[in-house]
Amino acid sequence: MVSEDKPSLRSPIGTHDLCPPDGDRWLALGRLFAETAQRYGFAPAATPVFEDAAVFAGVGAATDVVGKQMYEFADRSDRRLVLRPEGTAAVCRAFAQHRPPTPWKVWYQGPFFRYEAPQAGRFRQFHQLGAETLGTDDADADVEIIALAARVLADVGLARVRLLVNSMGDGDTRAVYAAALGEHLSANLDRLDPDDRAKAAAAPLRVLDSKRPATVAATADAPRIEAFLSPDAARHFDRVRAGLDALGIDCEVEPRLVRGLDYYTRTTFEFCADALDSAQNAVCGGGRYDGLVEALGGPPTPGIGFAMGVERLLLACDAEGVFDDAPAAPAAWVVDVTDGAAARDITEALRAAGIAADRAYDARSMRAQMRAADRSGAAAAVIVGEDELAAGTVTLR
Repeated sequence: MVSEDKPSLRSPIGTHDLCPPDGDRWLALGRLFAETAQRYGFAPAATPVFEDAAVFAGVGAATDVVGKQMYEFADRSDRRLVLRPEGTAAVCRAFAQHRPPTPWKVWYQGPFFRYEAPQAGRFRQFHQLGAETLGTDDADADVEIIALAARVLADVGLARVRLLVNSMGDGDTRAVYAAALGEHLSANLDRLDPDDRAKAAAAPLRVLDSKRPATVAATADAPRIEAFLSPDAARHFDRVRAGLDALGIDCEVEPRLVRGLDYYTRTTFEFCADALDSAQNAVCGGGRYDGLVEALGGPPTPGIGFAMGVERLLLACDAEGVFDDAPAAPAAWVVDVTDGAAARDITEALRAAGIAADRAYDARSMRAQMRAADRSGAAAAVIVGEDELAAGTVTLR
C-alpha cells in the first residue's frame, strides 16, 4: 500500500511501459521484421544506445534533432555523449570502425531518444526497426530497401499506405537548388511561419520539411528540385522509379520530401498511413546518404536505409484493425489437487518436451484452478489427483 504522503512513481514524461498483452504484439512485429529482413539478405546488427556526440554531427547542426532534441551529457571522464536519436549515423560509425566487406546489409531494432513534445505516436523514448545497405550506389539497392519496407508494411496488414519519393540530387544539385530556394524564401519571408523564418537563410531545405500551414502555403510555388538535378542524379532517380514500377510498388513524387536530417543525398522516401492524422502519419522513412561514412572517418562509402517507428506503426495498425491477434495461449494448464509437487514437476516435463504449459500456485482449490485454466485459453487442462498420481497417469479435460 502506498503511503498517502508519498507520491506514486510514474514513467517519465514521453515514455511508456510495455505490459502484457501488448508485449506479445511487439515481439511478433520484431520477429516479422527480422524474418523479412533476413529473407532479403540483411543480417542483424546492434550499436550502443549512447554514442560519442561527434557521431551525430553529420545529422546537421541546423536540424531540430541536433539543435533541440538530443539528450547530451558528460560522463565521469568528461566525454561528451548522447543517447542515440536515430540509427543510421550509429550504423555508419560501426561500419567506419570495423571496415566490413561490402555490400554490408544489416537490420536493427531498439530504443532511440529525442527531447520533443510528446503526442500520439511521438515519444521521447521511442522504438525503431531499421535496415541499411552500405557499399553500393546502384539504384537497385534503393529499390530493394524500399521493397523491404513495403513488404513489412504489407505483411502486418496495412492497406491504406502511400509511398512518397523524391531526389535530393548530388552535392552540386543541392548547392544550386538551395540558392534558388533561398531566393524564393527571402522574397516570401513574411509569409513563413515565424518559427521557420530563421531557417530560410541558414538552412533553406529545412523549411520544406516544415508541416506548419503558413510555411506549407508559402512554399507551394517554390522551385522544385527535380528541375535542378544533375544528369547522373536524374538518371538514378529514373531508375529507382522504374524499378519500383517493375515490382508493382506504386509511388508518388513529392518535391517537398527532404526528410529531417542533413545527410540525405539523391533518393528520399516516406511511407504514410492515411488512417492517421496527416501531421503524424509517416510510419517509415529513409533515403540515400552517400557522404555520411566518410564524414565519420571511414572510406568514401555510399549507403541507403530506412527506419520505421514501432509505436506509430502499431497506431496505424489499430486504426485499420490489423495485426491485432491475441497472444498465444498455453497448450496445457496443469491442475494439481494432491497438495504436492506434481504440478511443478509435470509442468516442467511438458515444457522440456516442447509444449507450452503453465499452472496455478498457492495450493488453490480444483475449482479455482479450473477457472484459471479457462481464463488462460489453454487447449487442455492436465489434471493430476491422488488416483492419477498413484497410477502414474493424468486426466485431460
